[in-house]
Amino acid sequence: MRDRPISAHRSGCPVNVCLERFGDRWSLLILRDMMVRAYSTFKEFETSGEGIATNTLSVRLRKLEEDGIISSETNPKDRRRVNYRLTEKGIDLAPVMLELLIWGAKHEETAAPCSVIATMAENREAVLAEVRRRWLDRDPVPFLPPFPGESQPGSASKTGLMQFESRSKRKEA
Repeated sequence: MRDRPISAHRSGCPVNVCLERFGDRWSLLILRDMMVRAYSTFKEFETSGEGIATNTLSVRLRKLEEDGIISSETNPKDRRRVNYRLTEKGIDLAPVMLELLIWGAKHEETAAPCSVIATMAENREAVLAEVRRRWLDRDPVPFLPPFPGESQPGSASKTGLMQFESRSKRKEA
């Protein structure tokens, strides 16, 4: 906890402060795509299937970067392009994102397969550890597959969740 003045916020409530930083729909979807889909480019976010307008995407990426939740770096393979990456502050939102995924699938009709959500709910700590490991290692393999009806730019044949599940089964044996 930091002792900071609350001058720039509507209130000093931690929930309000968080919502002011990343509480809009588009920012949360960008963070989701970075954490579980391994997206890192403007084009990947733009073609994710959510229908975000390019001007809105630009504004949200800039705001998330200004707030220290993501950072941008020049793509080493093409210096004209930018890659986005979660910061430590950003990856610390993984538990929040996991709970939103689980809550949404439990209480609303979604395209998320029940088995995927059940695996994540039963293994919360291990899932969070795997998401953090992938972030640290800059692992480009998406943790979750696209849900039915979603597109996934550059999708891999094997997802991180599949790798996670096979490692968990080996440990049990």
